[in-house]
Amino acid sequence: MFRLEGSKTLAVDLAGDAVKAKNGSMVAYEGQMSFKKMTGGGEGLRGMVTRRLAGESMAVMQVSGQGTCYFADRASEINLVSLHGDKLYVEASNLLCTDAGLRTGTTFTGLRGGATGNGLFTTTVEGTGQAAIMSDGTAVVLRVSAQYPLFVDPGAYIAHQGNLQQHFQSGVNFRTLMGEGSGESFQIRFEGEGLVYVQPSERNTIGGNV
Repeated sequence: MFRLEGSKTLAVDLAGDAVKAKNGSMVAYEGQMSFKKMTGGGEGLRGMVTRRLAGESMAVMQVSGQGTCYFADRASEINLVSLHGDKLYVEASNLLCTDAGLRTGTTFTGLRGGATGNGLFTTTVEGTGQAAIMSDGTAVVLRVSAQYPLFVDPGAYIAHQGNLQQHFQSGVNFRTLMGEGSGESFQIRFEGEGLVYVQPSERNTIGGNV
C-alpha cells in the first residue's frame, strides 16, 4: 500500500510483495527488505536498448520483503496515481515508484519530448495498481474535456492519463507573449478526456527556458 508521510516522502507497506523504485531513492526501511538493481527500467535488454536510443534515463531497483520502505528524491513533492487497467504517460525523471505488477515501457511522443534530458520518448506505466510521481513544487492536476482543450508549457509538464491526444506546436509561448522569451517557442495542446499533471517549475527545453 502506498501512502504519503508529509508531501515529500513515500511510505510503502510490503507483505512479501515488491515495488519498483527509482534507483537510490530509498531513504529508510523497517523490517526485512531485499534490493535488486533492474536492467533497462525493468524491461530487460530490449527496454534498455530502447531507452538508450530514446535518451530516456531510468535506473530502477526492485524492493521486496516484509515491512515498510520509505522513498524520497531531492525533496521533490510526491503525487499518488491509481491505475485501473489504464496507462500513465510520465517523464522518466518524474517517476519515483510503482507496484511491481505494473508494466513500464517507452513510447514515442513526437517533438514534445524534446526537453533536455528527456529525448523524443516518454515512459509509460500500465495496468492496475499504484504509482508515485514527483514534481518540483506542488503539482496541479488539470482535467481536459472535449469542450476545453488544454495548453501546457513543455517545461512544466510531468505526466498525463486518459484518452488524450497531444500536439506539439511552435510559435506560441507564455513568456513570449509577455516579451520575456527568446528564440523559437513551443507548447503542448491536449485534446480529449483525461488528466494532465503540471508542476510550478520549468525545465529547460529545446525552446530554451519557456
